[in-house]
Amino acid sequence: MSSAENDLYQEVVLEHKRAPRNFGHLQDPTHQAQGTNPSCGDRVAVELRMDGSTVQDIRFSGQGCAICMASTSMMTEAVKGRDVDVAKTLQQHFRAVLTGEEDPEEAPLGKLVSLAGVRQYPSRIKCALLGWHALMHAIASNDAQAVSTEEGAQP
Repeated sequence: MSSAENDLYQEVVLEHKRAPRNFGHLQDPTHQAQGTNPSCGDRVAVELRMDGSTVQDIRFSGQGCAICMASTSMMTEAVKGRDVDVAKTLQQHFRAVLTGEEDPEEAPLGKLVSLAGVRQYPSRIKCALLGWHALMHAIASNDAQAVSTEEGAQP
């Protein structure tokens, strides 16, 4: 990856930290879950409004480091209006890129690829995946009851 690409990717991450998309609470969510990373204090809550198997709307709230907030913000943009199966596949590719199992250039991540550099910092991978874990738990929930999850649990 060139220096220009790294600079661009860092700018994308910082922009999502400064102005996270879909931040706040969703009125009448059908699914919701929370994620906590006890090692650094990141906390994220994800709320969904599902229409069948489609993520009709999504919001998140909480606080965390730039990587956590940017990743969750980009996640909401990537899954909003999409089928649950698309969201699950995207999460699998994102996780595989961050853990070094998949080449970032080969993964269909869109601008989520801007977070691929996180894989060079193993302690930050949990930060980037926290919102995704909460999303997967929210999708798995059958009602609007909050499901709490510790980072690292496999949905």
